[in-house]
Amino acid sequence: MKSTPESNESQTSSPSAPQSSSGAVQNLKDMADLVSLCKRRGFVFPSSEVYGGINACWDYGPLGIELKRNVKELWWKAMTDREDVEGIDAAILMHPRVWEASGHVAGFVDPMVDCKKCKSRFRADKIDAEALAQKKCPECKGELTEPRQFNLMFKTHMGPLEDSASVVYLRPETAQGIYVNFLNVSQSSRQKVPFGISQIGKAFRNEITPGNFIFRTREFEQMEMQFFVKPGTDMEWFERWKEIRIKWHLNNGIRKEKLRFHEHGPGELAHYAKAAFDIEYEFPFGWQELEGIHNRSDFDLGRHQQFSGKKLEYYDEETKERYLPYIVETSAGCDRTLLVALVDAYRFDGDRTWLSLHPNLSPYKVAVFPLMKKPELVQYSDKVYSELKKRFRATTDDAGSIGKRYRRQDEIGTPFGVTIDYDTLTQHTVTLRHRDTMAQERIPAERLVDFISEKFQNWNGPAV
Repeated sequence: MKSTPESNESQTSSPSAPQSSSGAVQNLKDMADLVSLCKRRGFVFPSSEVYGGINACWDYGPLGIELKRNVKELWWKAMTDREDVEGIDAAILMHPRVWEASGHVAGFVDPMVDCKKCKSRFRADKIDAEALAQKKCPECKGELTEPRQFNLMFKTHMGPLEDSASVVYLRPETAQGIYVNFLNVSQSSRQKVPFGISQIGKAFRNEITPGNFIFRTREFEQMEMQFFVKPGTDMEWFERWKEIRIKWHLNNGIRKEKLRFHEHGPGELAHYAKAAFDIEYEFPFGWQELEGIHNRSDFDLGRHQQFSGKKLEYYDEETKERYLPYIVETSAGCDRTLLVALVDAYRFDGDRTWLSLHPNLSPYKVAVFPLMKKPELVQYSDKVYSELKKRFRATTDDAGSIGKRYRRQDEIGTPFGVTIDYDTLTQHTVTLRHRDTMAQERIPAERLVDFISEKFQNWNGPAV
């Protein structure tokens, strides 16, 4: 009996020629399409949805957490595989003086205005200057309130009493946990400047205007690395880390034409920054920040030295110098990096939607299908699946037609599908289907693991 793995796909002996369903291949145009796919396929769900949800908070489903884990592991490997970078995991709750020293208590504020008519809330610095001067709402033209300063940090209380002495904050960034541990890490690891400290962790910001799905949320994960350097070498390291970080995104399959550097001008530079560039990505809603690379000078260690009364200077045994290191920071949002991966990978061509994820990112690397629910096919399929699981994150599916199963795996970004049919039982060959081209080829079952490994090692990205 001859197999027909997908009714609307023809078999081919080579994966080189792309096959399209109907119409030209297109990229994501409307974020609502991605939000729908993410919920339907188990990437991202609205938080507390059974209670109506909570604004700007999201839960990661079975596939979402796998994708997120892949993002974090790739970032962590890129940082800590280096001999000059150590890792830490600092506490979310820190001494409140940390945030006074960093400037967050006094300066981490946004000017906020409300519309008296439609009740919408806006950041005053994001409203057209003329409309703000006229106090006109950009949505309904109603009257706006006077700007009010709004601190973005979440407050809570530590201990049995809720008074001013017990106030602590949920950290708005992970970097401060690195700065206050500078001496602990340098002394315990015996690292010499220049060296870095990396961390992945939760941060919290009471954003006035969150939105665009998981682009801006109130609870998020950051992936930050602070690189401590001798003053005078800071700009050299700054340029070096700019190049390292953009290459990381490109190596994860993000399209080059969708990435760019944006330099912070004099009016944009943070008070602590000597120089700053953002890596921006072109979302359907415009160019937005993906990652920041900053030369923070010696501001951070200097402030914590001043506020704590503890010397945070580095002593160079070779030159007999003492100095406060300058800091070159790379700061990326894990959730935002994940969103870029999904947006960049989204493809559709009329009747097929797929995620053209790099295999390093895809939740599953390969899916195994028995052509039909026949005992002999299922038994062989289970054997193949068991072998593949030893090397790759894999899944199996025997529900519905083979075409529908292929489509389900396309939508979640699985690079390869393996079909077990009646030819497999006699010839011990399987059909390997390529996600991006839908091309199929017969290969020996015993070669499957090595064949897929080679494909991943030589991955050049999708054909479109």
